[in-house]
Amino acid sequence: MKNTGKLAGRTLFITGASRGIGKAIALKAAQDGANIVVAAKTAEPHPKLPGTIYTAAAEIEAAGGKALPCVVDVRDENAVRAAIKSAVDKFGGIDILVNNASAISLTPTEQTDMKRYDLMHNINTRGTFLVSKECIPYLKKSNHAHILNISPPLNMNPIWFGNHVAYTMAKYGMSMCVLGMAREYASANIAVNALWPRTAIYTAAMEMLTGKESDQYSRKPEIMSDAAYAILCKEPKSTNGNFFIDDEVLKAAGISDMKQYACVPENADKLMPDFFLDTPPEQLVEFAAEGSHAASLKKPAASGKIEGLFQKIESLLSEEIIKKTGAVYQFNVKGAEAGVWFADLKNAPGSVGKGEPPATADATLTMDSKHFFDMFSGKLKPASAFMTGKLKISGDLQKAMKLEKLMGGLKSKL
Repeated sequence: MKNTGKLAGRTLFITGASRGIGKAIALKAAQDGANIVVAAKTAEPHPKLPGTIYTAAAEIEAAGGKALPCVVDVRDENAVRAAIKSAVDKFGGIDILVNNASAISLTPTEQTDMKRYDLMHNINTRGTFLVSKECIPYLKKSNHAHILNISPPLNMNPIWFGNHVAYTMAKYGMSMCVLGMAREYASANIAVNALWPRTAIYTAAMEMLTGKESDQYSRKPEIMSDAAYAILCKEPKSTNGNFFIDDEVLKAAGISDMKQYACVPENADKLMPDFFLDTPPEQLVEFAAEGSHAASLKKPAASGKIEGLFQKIESLLSEEIIKKTGAVYQFNVKGAEAGVWFADLKNAPGSVGKGEPPATADATLTMDSKHFFDMFSGKLKPASAFMTGKLKISGDLQKAMKLEKLMGGLKSKL
């Protein structure tokens, strides 16, 4: 999407703008010559995630905007108020607020510790409410006032609650802020909307959560920044209380080529749908099953597939796999080849076998034998299996998702 200059001189307060989608939105607005308040926690380099508020500010200024880096934890009222005051002092006001900061933990109820629960709710729901509340007095003075929350449509399908109710509640809290504030501030001419991606978006945080291979079935953050730009350029009176989806916004703006946003263009029609959308579970599985490698996969043998699979896993064990994985897994296999299996990929030299693991499992995965084999042979992606209920996970979800690397090694051998 080409820049139009409509945000020139406007001041955007963006939470979580040091990296990912928040930074992409900031850079897009900066090309118009906008003022960007980079409100995020990372002042010192993170050991695993790139970017700080200062590196983001430098990129914003290089793109043509003006930047104000502010160390802000959206849970801290004083820090939020101080950053807003600094923004008003430097730029004269606030025109646009983008509530992008968010925390995620895709854990079931019993595996969600209350510290993680509080983190998600305090950042996602409370943080969005707090920053909005403190910005609204200044937004009321603007003639182009917008609040845009990076949050999903309020979809009450139980599938989005059953696997990670704590995260869903926290994320829906952001969306409920849209629903309520859009009505509450309509007469003040403040547009309040939500924006959510159709597919997985490849960011450093996504890579940490699902592994490096997630770029194969994801889109770039630029699809979200282009969609956000299209929304934020609209007159506030013309758009309020909407739950926008990124590619729908762009199609309405006349952009029909979505291939440009795919991390891997040849997979542009085989992308992983994001959470909370009205995509049938069967279609989610279909998306995952049609990955670019699918045509080259060998058909599995008719019987004894699970036992053969674990034999292959055992043959792949190496110091490198143990070092990179660092986890013990228990597999509760149901269906035609029911049984309990384990893979110790933490304690050198590693071991695989039938029965419960010799050490406490970091993650327990439960699924039907057919889906289990499909997942390890690359026909079914773990994230898709989890989202559609084909795969149940208890324990450490991030360690469970590390199995993606092991699966990658099996694809050519099955």
